[in-house]
Amino acid sequence: MSEHREVLVIGAGLSGIGAAYRLQTRCPGRSYAILEAREASGGTWDLFRYPGVRSDSDMFTLGYPFRPWREPKTIAAGATILEYLRDTAAEYGIDKHIHYGRRVVGASWSTAEARWTVRTDTGEEWTCSFLYVCTGYYRYDSGYEADFPGRESFTGAIVHPQHWPEDLDYAGRRVVIIGSGATAVTLVPAMAEQAAHVTMLQRSPSYLLSLPAREGGARLVGPRVVRARNVLLTWALFQASRRWPARVANVLRDGVARQLPADVPVDPHFVPRYDPWDQRLCVVPDGDLFAAMRAGRASVVTATIDAFTPHGIRLTGGEHLDADVIVTATGLTMVAFGEIALTVDGRPIDAHDLHVYKGMMFDGVPNLAWCVGYTNASWTLRADLTSTYVCRLLNYLDRHRIDIATPRLPAAAHDIGEPLMNLSSGYVRRAAAVLPRQSDRRAWRMLNNYLLDMPRMRLSRIDDGDMMFVRTRTGE
Repeated sequence: MSEHREVLVIGAGLSGIGAAYRLQTRCPGRSYAILEAREASGGTWDLFRYPGVRSDSDMFTLGYPFRPWREPKTIAAGATILEYLRDTAAEYGIDKHIHYGRRVVGASWSTAEARWTVRTDTGEEWTCSFLYVCTGYYRYDSGYEADFPGRESFTGAIVHPQHWPEDLDYAGRRVVIIGSGATAVTLVPAMAEQAAHVTMLQRSPSYLLSLPAREGGARLVGPRVVRARNVLLTWALFQASRRWPARVANVLRDGVARQLPADVPVDPHFVPRYDPWDQRLCVVPDGDLFAAMRAGRASVVTATIDAFTPHGIRLTGGEHLDADVIVTATGLTMVAFGEIALTVDGRPIDAHDLHVYKGMMFDGVPNLAWCVGYTNASWTLRADLTSTYVCRLLNYLDRHRIDIATPRLPAAAHDIGEPLMNLSSGYVRRAAAVLPRQSDRRAWRMLNNYLLDMPRMRLSRIDDGDMMFVRTRTGE
């Protein structure tokens, strides 16, 4: 016996809760449910518990536009964000639609029935007319672990930030954090408050941008004005990085240089090998990373690893980093559609064979959307546009008594060889073979530009020639 909802949302994190609000307010006649794999809501902000976990985007744009962020701290702690998400779900009654402990493992589309049949790992079946996957893009069960030689010989603790042990005691101990991305940059100053010393060991550096952790103008002009300003500033920085990469790189490096201790050179530790925004910028709120370095509690080493040893890490140059705790901040494992096995009329779907339509739907896959946020701005900016478009599409189907909407890639379109997410980051490159791809047609590209996406997602025609529609007997 299966349960039926007109829309099934997969995932009760930032995207899923936002999607539920849009469905409730813009498609009030549609029934929906949220299937959440874990026993708690919040997604990323409930899963990650490492010291100092925080947003890497400002909360005025990462927060929901329908429930503006009103706290003074714009780079917020993970626990504060989690509270905000759960308060939002409770305020709008969204929490009553969440079904926990339902990990979706498969979904099968039937054209004859115009519905998806969704299977969970507990053996339950749910059916829906439209499937909205809000699982994010990384595997929750495990992060990426590099195969470091000699790992088993290390006598201390080895920890991945994605699954931080509650009982880890690093007070007064020597800590080495492997990585240079946002997670590593967050962990270093947070752990340095208690550790004897923290070393950030990086193979190659990232671009860092120091920003104030608090927003002073929100009370004067209001959160919506601050949100609009931050959208424009982020957009302008990205566009400048694309047009004048060398100039922006110099500005970013100079900003770092002014905050470093005198004995720490910018080169090689803060001179990335790529242009700004080929990978995400790492935000350093109030320059806390540099403050820890100036205080002598933290340091940075740029080198490659030869092997783990019983008491630390040996570098290829022969140097040895002593450690009691090693944190492998080596990144995420990206997956498509939450690793749900999809079939369409019995045909298995390989995500890599698909082309993305308007950043959310896929060639030949009916009545399904995947919510993926921006890589160069706050996740929610894109996620909310996607949810808004899903509601527009559902309302269009209702008005015209249509049951099935399927994007179809034009025959004249060409693959441009870019995955859905086009960054040079290691975790994206590793996933290129499993992610959907982009085409040269505008509707079949990820623009990563909020100012261009906003009119496209809110105002463009639903019947644009690339979306095919079918009426079945259920719509007569």
